[in-house]
Amino acid sequence: MTPRSRSLAWDATTAIEALAAADTALWVWTPATDELRFTGATRSLGLGPLAPECTAAGFVALAMPQDRSLAERMLKPQDEGAEVAVRLRMRGSETCLWRGVWLEDGLRAAGVVALETKFAGSDRDTLTGLLDRRAFIARVGEVLTQPGEYEIVVGDVDRLRRLNEALGHERTDLVLSALGSRLAAAFNKDASAARIGEDEFAIIVPRTASHTSYRVRDALEQPLRVAGFDIYPTVSIGAVMVEGGPDAPDAAELLRRVELAVESAKGAGRGGSAAYGRALESDSLSRLALEADLRNAFVRGEIVPFFQPIVNLNTGAVAGFEALARWRHPRRGLVPPDEFLGLTADLGMMNDLGLLMMTQSARQLAEWIERHPLAGKMFCSVNLSVGEIERPHLCEDVARIIKESGLPRGALKLEVTEGDIMRDTARAAEVLQSLKDVGASLALDDFGTGFSSLSYLARLPFDTLKIDRYFVLTMNKDEGSAKIVKSVVNLGRDLELEVVAEGVENAELAALLLEAQCHYGQGFGYAPALPAQEAEVYLAESLADGTAPLKQRSA
Repeated sequence: MTPRSRSLAWDATTAIEALAAADTALWVWTPATDELRFTGATRSLGLGPLAPECTAAGFVALAMPQDRSLAERMLKPQDEGAEVAVRLRMRGSETCLWRGVWLEDGLRAAGVVALETKFAGSDRDTLTGLLDRRAFIARVGEVLTQPGEYEIVVGDVDRLRRLNEALGHERTDLVLSALGSRLAAAFNKDASAARIGEDEFAIIVPRTASHTSYRVRDALEQPLRVAGFDIYPTVSIGAVMVEGGPDAPDAAELLRRVELAVESAKGAGRGGSAAYGRALESDSLSRLALEADLRNAFVRGEIVPFFQPIVNLNTGAVAGFEALARWRHPRRGLVPPDEFLGLTADLGMMNDLGLLMMTQSARQLAEWIERHPLAGKMFCSVNLSVGEIERPHLCEDVARIIKESGLPRGALKLEVTEGDIMRDTARAAEVLQSLKDVGASLALDDFGTGFSSLSYLARLPFDTLKIDRYFVLTMNKDEGSAKIVKSVVNLGRDLELEVVAEGVENAELAALLLEAQCHYGQGFGYAPALPAQEAEVYLAESLADGTAPLKQRSA
C-alpha cells in the first residue's frame, strides 16, 4: 500500500467522528440477545437515553405513542436482504428516518438513523414524514411511465376543524401524525403515500385484487387515544383508476379528479366513498356556479333571516323568535341551509353572514316591537357562527347594531356553542362580558351535548340555556332523555337562567316541559322558521287569540 492510500484508510474513530458531525448514528439490532446498539450522534437524534445499547422494550417505549407500532414492526425479524425504511419520532426529537438491511439469514439488522431532512430534503411533509403534495404529484408522474393498472386513493379526515376546536392544534397534529404512520404501515414498498392537504392523505398503488379504498379506510379509521381523549376518526374517500404508459393522463389532473370524488363522498355524509366519473365534472361546475351566486347573493340581498317563534310555555304567548338564515335564489328558489351554509364556511364568509343576520334581525325586531306593543318584551336570538366570537370588532358591531335599531337591552340575544368557549375560556369570558355590557343577552346553545359546560356555566355571563332538540324529541319515550331535560331545567333555575327547549313537536312534549317548569319552547309544533311577513302574521294572530297555536300530534 502506498503512503497516499494509507492516508485515506478509514478507521473506527474517523467513522464515528464523521457520523457525529453529520448528526447520524449507526444501529445494530440482534433479536436473539434483545440488544439494540448505537454509535454516533445519538443525543441529537433523541436516542441519548438508549445509547450505547438498549432492549427492544426500551426502544419502543422511547418512541412517540403514535409511532410505537412502527417501532415494533422495525424490530420484527425479516429475511436476509430485506430492507428497513421506517420513519419514527422519538421523544425529544424530530422525525428520523431509519434505514438498513437484515443480515446473516435474518439474525440481525444494521443501518443508519438520521433526521429525515438529511435524507429527504424538502419533499416531505414535516408533520407525518409522508410525501408532500408536490412530491406526490411528481411520484405519480414517475409511476405512470410504467405500463399497468394503478389506483389513486385520497382519504379526507372528516370534521378536522371540530377536532381542532376541541383538542387544539398541537394535539390534532398528534392525531394527524399517527394517521400518517398508520397509512404508511398499511402498504408495502410498491405504494407511495402522501399528505396532500391539511386533512387529506393520498396513496398510489398498483391495482391488485385487494381493494385499496378499504385498506386506506382500515388504516385511518382505527381509534386512538390522545391526551386522555378517545378519538374515532372517520374519512371520506375518493378513488380513480388509471392506466400507466405513454398515454397516461397528467398527474396533477388525476389528483384533481380524485379530489372531485372526495367532494362527492363528503356530500353523502361522514365516512362516504366515491369513485371518479364524468358526472362529477358537471357537479363540480355546478358548485363553481353556486359559489359565484353565493358571493353575489350577499350583495343582492338574497340572504335573509327567517324567524321561528319561541313561546312562553306557561302563558302560551310568543316571547320572541330565533333568526335562521335562508337563501332566496332567483332561479333555484329557496336553497336549503345544508347546501349553502357549508359553502359559506368554505368561502370564509361566515362572519359576513353573522353580521348580516344580526343587522337585519335587530331591525326587524325593532319594527315589530313598535307595531305590536301588546307583545311585551320580545327578543330575537341570532346564532354566532363557529369562531365568530373571536373576530375583531364583534362587540363594536353589536353595540352599533343595538344603538341604530333602538332595541332595549337584552332584546338581541346571541347564541354561542360550547366549542367556541372551550378554545380559550378566559378570552371567551371577556368577550361575552363585553357583549353583555353593550346590551346583548347571551344563550348557550345545544346544552347537554358537550362535556365541559358545567365547569364554565356558573362563571360565564349567560342569560339562557337551550336544551338540545334530541333530548326534547325523545323525552316522552326515553327515561334518560326526560331526566336530562329535567336536570337542565333545574340547573337553569338554580343559576337564575331561563331555559329554552328546542324540538317541541306537539302538545304532549309541551305539557311535559311545562310540568318540568321549563320556561320556553320552540319547534315545529308551533311553527317552522317563517319569512318575516308570515312571522308577523303569526305574532298578530297569537296576540289576538291569547296563545300561540300548538299541534296536538307530530305530523
